[in-house]
Amino acid sequence: MSTLTERNEPAEPAGTTGPTGSSGTGGSAGPGAGPVEVADGYRAGRTLPLRVELIRQLKRRRTLVMGAILAVLPFVLVVAFAIGGEPDGRGNRINLMDTATASGANFAAVNLFVSAGFLLVIPVALFCGDTVASEAGWSSLRYLLAAPVPRMRLLWSKLVVGLGLSLAAMVLLPVVALAVGTAAYGWGPLLIPTGGALDPGTAAQRLVIVVAYLFVSQLVTAGLAFWLSTRTDAPLGAVGGAVGLTIVGNVLDAVTALGDWRHFLPAHWQFAWADAVQTTPEWSGMIQGAAVSVTYALVLFALAFRGFVRKDVVS
Repeated sequence: MSTLTERNEPAEPAGTTGPTGSSGTGGSAGPGAGPVEVADGYRAGRTLPLRVELIRQLKRRRTLVMGAILAVLPFVLVVAFAIGGEPDGRGNRINLMDTATASGANFAAVNLFVSAGFLLVIPVALFCGDTVASEAGWSSLRYLLAAPVPRMRLLWSKLVVGLGLSLAAMVLLPVVALAVGTAAYGWGPLLIPTGGALDPGTAAQRLVIVVAYLFVSQLVTAGLAFWLSTRTDAPLGAVGGAVGLTIVGNVLDAVTALGDWRHFLPAHWQFAWADAVQTTPEWSGMIQGAAVSVTYALVLFALAFRGFVRKDVVS
């Protein structure tokens, strides 16, 4: 038996009293519970290491399926262009899609363009919304807390891994698209629809900026999914709820009658990254969009942590 010592910090061993006064696994000790005995050598910061959580999530089938879908998309577009021919501008107007086959850099930019509005929302909602709710759905959440893994530590580990996988998904798509596009259309400058071109080195740097902005703009979806994941035992409800609310934001942004109120919608700035792939980049739109997204995300993450710490976990 390990020697037991007293510690003034509250822990969460199995069978502690929950917030409602009933005994339940994963409940928080009341303010008058006094010192809690813990085993020598216990370190809250060493519970549920990030590498353990990352390996668990990487082995899940939904992670592999999502990665496969994103990796296959560039091949689908290449086949589509091969069957339908090269895209042509309508009249005198040429958009980014019309330059898709100009070079590998253009092809990568087009992949981001067609994916930013919806496809990239799904992995973010999936990786951040399925993480806590799935543990509750499997009835393993209470056993994690009884290990004991502190609630803040559990949420922090799952949030970091969820955001990391979301970023990896956003990096995977343009990297595969750049490789596929270069093989199909050659390595060359990124042609700008409005005129001019960016040399390959500059184009690669701008694409990195685009991916970084897309990740920041999707933090709102991540926050929604993570908050819903702490409120429900149904992973599909958390993921679907986040995707649904994101779609509602896109619909509201299309209502021009809202006027300047649309500037407070994250969806209003989702394509501001197009200003980065210009001869002279314009940063104001991306700065405003990033500020709106980060503000919403911080509020949602705070709500998730605050609600989960006080929650009586019985799943």
